[in-house]
Amino acid sequence: MRLSRFFLPTLKETPSEAQIVSHRLMLRAGMIRQHAAGIYNWLPLGTKVLQNIIEIVRQEQNAAGAQEIIMPTIQSGDLWRESGRYDDYGPEMLRIKDRHERDMLYGPTHEEVVTDIFRNNIKSYRDLPKNLYQIHWKFRDEVRPRFGVMRGREFLMKDAYSFDLDVAKSRHAYNQMFVAYLRTFARMGLKAIPMKADPGPIGGDMSHEFIVLADTGESAVFCDKALLEKPAPQDVNYETDLQSVVDSWTSIYAATDEKHDAAMEGTLGANLVKARGIEVGHIFHFGVKYSEPMGAKVTGPDGNPVTVFMGSYGIGVSRLVAAIIEAGHDENGIIWPEEVAPFKVGVVNLKVGDAACDAACDDLYAKLKKAGKEVIYDDRDERAGVKFADMDLIGIPWQIIVGPKGIAKGMVELKRRVGGAKEELNAEAALIRVLA
Repeated sequence: MRLSRFFLPTLKETPSEAQIVSHRLMLRAGMIRQHAAGIYNWLPLGTKVLQNIIEIVRQEQNAAGAQEIIMPTIQSGDLWRESGRYDDYGPEMLRIKDRHERDMLYGPTHEEVVTDIFRNNIKSYRDLPKNLYQIHWKFRDEVRPRFGVMRGREFLMKDAYSFDLDVAKSRHAYNQMFVAYLRTFARMGLKAIPMKADPGPIGGDMSHEFIVLADTGESAVFCDKALLEKPAPQDVNYETDLQSVVDSWTSIYAATDEKHDAAMEGTLGANLVKARGIEVGHIFHFGVKYSEPMGAKVTGPDGNPVTVFMGSYGIGVSRLVAAIIEAGHDENGIIWPEEVAPFKVGVVNLKVGDAACDAACDDLYAKLKKAGKEVIYDDRDERAGVKFADMDLIGIPWQIIVGPKGIAKGMVELKRRVGGAKEELNAEAALIRVLA
């Protein structure tokens, strides 16, 4: 993509309403613009990052055996009455009426809808297990939306729902998602810490939050430093017993500011790490909380009806964009991990109109595109300082800088956004480096 044609309304000054780093940088980098309180337009740069995150989430969900569906954003109030949550959920749920005066709502979550899908279509234990997921927009009417997409009213979420014949198989489904989450966040360059959590209005007997550590995180967390050094599971066979993998993570101490016992600080001593964290995922095992009142049953092996056991598993996809920025930035802007970066390489032409510079940049641009690399080519007639500032602001991992002095020697400058290291080398060597 040529930057002269790309819709990238960057800002030099920080908007006064932006209180945290991710909100400031998402506005300045032209990723989002506010539509209403807690509701945002996603512009091309932000959309590309969002789509990269979606693809990682989708790949890991598919690998764990989940199947993608799409459920409606507008739901029937009658379904929520069946589960008992219509009156219990609270004012965060946006309740509306259609033209026939039927109670409807903008879905804050989809347990009722997916349970209705299951009970109407799956009748035998032979059709189990099932895990259905979607990546879809939701709405929760936060009383004080703030921090940009970190705590908005409308947000993109991955929500999965498992259905199993008994509690042991249901726990296995829970463990599958637990491991999938560790792998998902690691692919985004994040260190996510699983912590026991309160199920809240979702309900259930077991729940874990996944917390990304960032200096500007929204809540205080405490964990053993062994968790920070523990690598995410690789080469996972999701059909085997994963309990030992889950135990190896949950047996190491971790807790939020709400659940931390001050005495633990003395007990753990030097091993205890205090940090700030951002919740990016939450998983729940709730047994028959929804399936029982809604009649989600299958015929068991003995011919008798069996109420299925369920779990639900959420990832804040749009929130992850902000969390990644909170965990990776410097005074110049965003530092994207390569897997989620909107463009992997930036080609910077320092003298547009110079025949040698134009030819070298055009050649680099064509070769990078042919190799399948997402590349942004700054072909604007702007000062060098503006170009450097914009490349750092939007966080492009690799930058190939082409100027008349370098080209005269047959050289370009290769810059790595992480750390800012630069080196001078010929164009072919620069291509080999960024394509490796």
